Amino acid sequence: MPRHRALLFTALAAIATTLFGVRPVEADPGTGLTAQFEISFLEFTIDHHFSALRMTELAAGTDYYRNGNLSTTEGTSPTPGFFPTGSKATLSNLKSLSRRENRTQREEILTAQNLLKTWYGISYQPKVRPENQTQIQILEAARAGDDFNQNFMEVLSRHHFTIIQQATACLTSADIDHLHSDLDRYCRNILNSQLSDIDEMRHTLCNQYRICDYQPLSDPKGNFTAPR
Repeated sequence: MPRHRALLFTALAAIATTLFGVRPVEADPGTGLTAQFEISFLEFTIDHHFSALRMTELAAGTDYYRNGNLSTTEGTSPTPGFFPTGSKATLSNLKSLSRRENRTQREEILTAQNLLKTWYGISYQPKVRPENQTQIQILEAARAGDDFNQNFMEVLSRHHFTIIQQATACLTSADIDHLHSDLDRYCRNILNSQLSDIDEMRHTLCNQYRICDYQPLSDPKGNFTAPR
């Protein structure tokens, strides 16, 4: 940007930091390869998280009407474009994980959309990519109860692993200036939260279903050799 605009932005950023303890998203886009990477990464993340909304609402169920009570039977907000569903998971920790993930990934979709719009002028709307549609179909076909519980943990762990790879690439391939601000925090939060969820689900698979060698490395449901 021209020098006078850069100075103005710096001044506004300093004021915002002083008054509110926050830094605004930089208006300057990345350049060259970093711009190509950031656009691809942010669009991928939006689509990836959008498909996870459906996966987690299948686990926890959807609520169209809510009250203020804290409850283990609470569902998620309904995902646009999908039919409402009852809860198919029967393990309380999976329902809790699903509600948490659903809420978090809704906010992360909005953040990614804002970064795309601010830096690149792109108004991007989420869609379900073919590989994610396959994962959703596995969970829609699974029977409520143990069948769903196991499939959900395998499928969602694999789903998480794909965004972990992207978030790691973000920390090494995004625009250098952006990695000193919101994008760095955004990618690290994804990396940490998804690793934590995979760890939780691997432990549950082992403790609940004797699948103690699960690895979310390749196909939609991952790999393991232990008995079902």
